[in-house]
Amino acid sequence: MDSKIIIRGAREHNLKNINLEIPRNSFVVITGLSGSGKSSLAFDTIYAEGQRRYIESLSTYARQFLGQLEKPDVDLIEGLSPAISIEQKSTHGNPRSTVGTITEIYDYLRLLYARVGQVNCYNCGRPVVKQSSDQIVENIENDFNDKKIVILAPVVKGRKGHYKELFQDILSDGFIRARVDGEIYELTEDFKVDRYKTHDIEIVIDRLKVSSSSNTRLRESVEVALNYGEGYLIVNNGNEDHIFSRNFACMHCGIGFTELAPNSFSFNSPYGYCPDCEGLGEKKELDINLIIPDWDKSINEEGLAPLGKPRNIWLFNQLEAIANKFGFTFDTKLKDLTKEQIDVILNGTKEKIPFTYSYAGGREITYMHKFSGLLKYIKQNYENTSSAKIREWAEAYMNTQVCSSCNGGRLRKESLAVTLNGLNIAEVTALSIEKAKTFFDNLKLKEREALIAKQILKEISSRLKFLLNVGLDYLTLARSANTLSGGEAQRIRLATQIGSQLSGVLYVLDEPSIGLHQSDNIKLINSLKNLRDLGNTVIVVEHDRETIESSDYIVDLGPFAGEHGGKVIFSDFTKKITKSKNGINSLTLDYLTNKKKIHFEKERRKGNGKFLELIGAKGNNLKNVNLKIPLGTFISITGVSGSGKSSLINETLVKILMKHIYNSKVVPLPYKEIKGLENIDKVIEIDQSPIGRTPRSNPATYTGLFTHIRDLFAQLPESKVRGYSAGRFSFNVAGGRCDECEGDGLKKIEMNFLPNVYVLCEVCNGKRYNRETLEVLYKTKSIADVLDMTVEEALSFFEDYPTLHRKIKALFDVGLGYIKLGQQATTLSGGEAQRVKLATELSKVQTGNTIYILDEPTTGLHFEDVNILLRVLNQLVDKGNTVIVVEHNLDVIKVADYIFDLGPLGGEHGGEIIAQGTPEEIAANEKSITGKFLLKELKS
Repeated sequence: MDSKIIIRGAREHNLKNINLEIPRNSFVVITGLSGSGKSSLAFDTIYAEGQRRYIESLSTYARQFLGQLEKPDVDLIEGLSPAISIEQKSTHGNPRSTVGTITEIYDYLRLLYARVGQVNCYNCGRPVVKQSSDQIVENIENDFNDKKIVILAPVVKGRKGHYKELFQDILSDGFIRARVDGEIYELTEDFKVDRYKTHDIEIVIDRLKVSSSSNTRLRESVEVALNYGEGYLIVNNGNEDHIFSRNFACMHCGIGFTELAPNSFSFNSPYGYCPDCEGLGEKKELDINLIIPDWDKSINEEGLAPLGKPRNIWLFNQLEAIANKFGFTFDTKLKDLTKEQIDVILNGTKEKIPFTYSYAGGREITYMHKFSGLLKYIKQNYENTSSAKIREWAEAYMNTQVCSSCNGGRLRKESLAVTLNGLNIAEVTALSIEKAKTFFDNLKLKEREALIAKQILKEISSRLKFLLNVGLDYLTLARSANTLSGGEAQRIRLATQIGSQLSGVLYVLDEPSIGLHQSDNIKLINSLKNLRDLGNTVIVVEHDRETIESSDYIVDLGPFAGEHGGKVIFSDFTKKITKSKNGINSLTLDYLTNKKKIHFEKERRKGNGKFLELIGAKGNNLKNVNLKIPLGTFISITGVSGSGKSSLINETLVKILMKHIYNSKVVPLPYKEIKGLENIDKVIEIDQSPIGRTPRSNPATYTGLFTHIRDLFAQLPESKVRGYSAGRFSFNVAGGRCDECEGDGLKKIEMNFLPNVYVLCEVCNGKRYNRETLEVLYKTKSIADVLDMTVEEALSFFEDYPTLHRKIKALFDVGLGYIKLGQQATTLSGGEAQRVKLATELSKVQTGNTIYILDEPTTGLHFEDVNILLRVLNQLVDKGNTVIVVEHNLDVIKVADYIFDLGPLGGEHGGEIIAQGTPEEIAANEKSITGKFLLKELKS
């Protein structure tokens, strides 16, 4: 029994009372069609019960903060270990989170730089050395001659406490003043500060005017300050602090430096972060191209976008006066204005000018006033307003740009001046994981420094190694966490878990192969095996053929999705089951044994003879890429992870098209030129972002189905008798919805430091509506019953309504027959959300000349689901549209008409189109890594 996880009577979601035994300390893959119950088994049953039992083992005190987790619907589970879930969810939305902070490598880096970093002067770049007392006095005399100064001795820096005893000691030593957090106070016997706040405390040693006559007094005060400040003193001249130190100072510039500490390199701490951007490395700045989007317009033609049409307001009166003074009119095209005239509109005047303001009733008054300029006007509104609407208006004319103070390094200049082997901490984090590993492996340190750094370097090196092992060599430690894909975030957490070296743990993973090129897949599989070999049980929900074939044990669920799934088709050791089918009727096994295949046309489409040509794309790692897309074809963009696919398509091409077709304010990555825009009338980007972030969002609302359903219910005789309009059947409007949960069907329970938990509303029992609304029936079904229908059920239920039927059919055609119309958006996977979006577009009337762009649409899809998806995408192309898919799945790649393969490797070793052409041409190209794998696929 100890060698197995035994499950009896699992009924969570669509599971059909299943019984299952899974070998412990094994690499187990759970597979099956999308919606067959894989996640219900792996996450909602096995992991949920493991987590619940762990929480029950904690003390009553600890449990009060966590709440009571609901027991999964299962009769018995035995042989469970403490469980850790590693899902596809994006790591953090926080811009301060980076790959370095998530993996804790940055914490070790901060410690390393604080202990063995070379301090350099940020002004001249020379190494910083200690100053003697005489040198400090000499520097003060030179810098502050004939000026009044305050000499302070720092005694507390960035620490909490009330410090009552410290202030008593200072008084007893004869000092009567201290500066606390920038304010000077007279000290009394009972003086203290807030013990829960972080404080800086300095003793006021002396206040004097620097002159030749004060030399002796200055020397004595400096000595006293250095003694109390443990080698440091601060000189304040009324404007700013100047640090002098017996420890660190630049002999050439006379600049003093504080002792290094790990928080000196933290971009989350005021002691380390750049004061200008507060550690973000970037700032929102006004963009002239957004303020004046069309230089061919005049002010009268709304050429100044933030202001709109001229009218009788203060700002336009000032602008009119500016125009009169500087010789232009509101009818002058902005492109015809001189540099000086544009500058005065944007940045204002230095002297006051007369302008006339017309009040109601015809009264006019002339004022003398400086014109502050359009840029200052927008910025002041942005910084001073409490209105979200005005803030949004101002942000529409801003772009996020690299902070000019720290150049994106996030830290203050003193911290960025500290180096190791010539690189500061920001430069090290900007290296790829692969280069960072090489840097630390070859780091040269003196004997004493090497002894101090030995343990730190060991931790950094091992963590970098684990990241390399899961195929993330192209990422940088500075990469923001909110730019990572779900697959990348998952593999980072996987690397962290491998690094923890735990054993006896149950790991549950959700498709870790997402976003991985075939060449990196083997690294991931080896990492999963390493996790198993440490003495853990690794359960993976997966569709990737290579991962399934590399596992120890397979559990296949099905036979189909939703209500038609939830059964164990087979569970057995991988080597045994793939060799002998034993009459098992399994779609998974059919594809694994090549009984079923995804077929492709040998004759590739040539397109409609028109092209979309992107020239000179050079954002991120792209190396002046030229992309010539044949329109009316199925295009696949391939390449190893980090080769530049997303930079080229999502960040450059999509944003150019969005800007051109929809006047979107998004800013594409740099490029030289684009041709052929006249050949496209629509662009549809279908990504894996959620269709909504609350339980209110669902497939019915997103696709527009719900509007038609509500209209149908409002037209029923019972509704007309009661006077119900369509609004009565909306769960977003008071009246028809349940008042207790306000139409959510669920109630949110705050879980402190854990994610929020949603529980069923006890009043409406999850139906969302009140009793009166639910009494209105169509074909014996209430509005809640309709929302609870699967797409498959709704297809036949609404067959008499063509508009509704067409939208539901589109959902069914993309393989989503098993999801419910009212299923909460928060429960849909990224792949399901993407297919809901695809169905929404499919249900619209086709115009042709549309570009559809999909980013890894096969995420979460079984072989059979991929087959269905390809059928749908090919239908779109057959109607004259162009489909561009960024993909690693070979079944999709081999079906494409044309491929652009980026590489040759990831990160700075990528960013070029190394091969382009039909799948056969890519397979024959020796430069293409993708081609090697594609060749096997085309032959099989």
